[in-house]
Amino acid sequence: MKNKITLSFLLLLFTTIGFAQKKSTYIPWKNGKLMVSEEGRYLKHENGTPFFWLGETGWLLPQRLDRDEVSYYLNACKNAGYNVVQIQTLNDVPSMNIYGQYSHIDGYNFKNINQKGVYGYWDHLDYIVETAAKNGIYIGMVPIWGTPVDQGKMNVKEAEAYGKFLAERYKDNPNIIWFIGGDIRGDKKTDEWLALAKTIRAIDSNHLMTFHPRGRTTSATWFNNEPWMDFNMFQSGHRRYGQRKGDGDYPIEENTEEDNWRFVEASTLTPLKPVIDGEPIYEDIPQGLHDVNETRWMDYDMRRYAYWSVFAGSFGHTYGHNSIMQFHRPGKMASFGAEKPWWDALKDPGFGQMQYLKDLMLAFPFLERVPDQSIIAGTNGERYDRAIATRGNDYLLVYNYSGRPMEIDLGKISGAKKNVWWYSPKTGALDYIGEFDSKITKFQHDSGYMSGNDQVLIAVDATKDYVKKDWTSLPTAY
Repeated sequence: MKNKITLSFLLLLFTTIGFAQKKSTYIPWKNGKLMVSEEGRYLKHENGTPFFWLGETGWLLPQRLDRDEVSYYLNACKNAGYNVVQIQTLNDVPSMNIYGQYSHIDGYNFKNINQKGVYGYWDHLDYIVETAAKNGIYIGMVPIWGTPVDQGKMNVKEAEAYGKFLAERYKDNPNIIWFIGGDIRGDKKTDEWLALAKTIRAIDSNHLMTFHPRGRTTSATWFNNEPWMDFNMFQSGHRRYGQRKGDGDYPIEENTEEDNWRFVEASTLTPLKPVIDGEPIYEDIPQGLHDVNETRWMDYDMRRYAYWSVFAGSFGHTYGHNSIMQFHRPGKMASFGAEKPWWDALKDPGFGQMQYLKDLMLAFPFLERVPDQSIIAGTNGERYDRAIATRGNDYLLVYNYSGRPMEIDLGKISGAKKNVWWYSPKTGALDYIGEFDSKITKFQHDSGYMSGNDQVLIAVDATKDYVKKDWTSLPTAY
């Protein structure tokens, strides 16, 4: 009976989801393990290949999906260009998966966790990690969410036992990235988080590690000097401008809630470590999160957060969707007003548009790139009118969300002449607009001034051929 239900479910999925043609599977760790690049801003592989993190938020994957659904979801992520999926290994203590198996059968003593003839909780997690690997995807593994720890469900001794169990089980899997914390401030239960991080790191030195913090905070505030902290993560959160309400000592100014680029700057400390927005706004989630009657975040908001963060200096970006992150389905109680089944949410525009960001960033020399707002001459705009600029030695990129006129200093990169294009974050369309002198030049896209009418201006030293004049799109990046 179970097999018939699964088969029917898969037939439904394949007939209702029309993805573009499947991608071949790219295995990134064939380039060696992930490491922090020498300049301290980005990630790369051992052989020098840059790694642009394009993450998807699958928090409840271990608890909500069966094997067939896991395989389907991870394949969909691969086809959409994602190379990291972030999961909650435990969302509670104990956690239970779709097969009715518990994560803890004897507390934090994991000696009896592998029972002969039983497909247990950890067997299913093994399957998730291995299936992700077959799709060339890293698992961003949050060992335990912050809430149960805050409730006293893991003390320091238990954190050490749990960290030992996890590290020994997954240290040899090539596709693990450790997330300590889980939507919690680093100054709450700090001893437990340090015990977990240090225990894992003592056993597993091959995988990168970060801390997933509370909304509108950054790991850099508490852990930038910790040797186990390889890169910083911030959670820009789900609030719009004016929804802060003065609650908390956040590292950004009041009424700047949507300016996630500010968190990149706030996370840029000494020693310099790479930074990423590990939890921005989610597609189709209410603004402010908790009032289901509020306006919902849309695909153009997803793009704005992604490009603002990356152009401000992040080494990649994580996308999220209200229905996907909790794997909502009919008959299941939803959080935050989720209505769509998760398999329908995979068709929402934001999910498919993130690939265009990765294509863009990897079309140019990645590890030399720096944020440089001096490219924008004169007065920059505020809020939705703010343009964000980044450059290498011989190319520059400027993201403009609203289509307002902007003055760009083409002299910030090499070359007496510059070839210039418009690039659409919405469709990936590339439009060559001509050759320009190396001076301050005014640009505005023909479509005019309108919120959500976002475009990227690309300017390249005319002696370089990263982009061809006759291209209408960029090559797909793997």
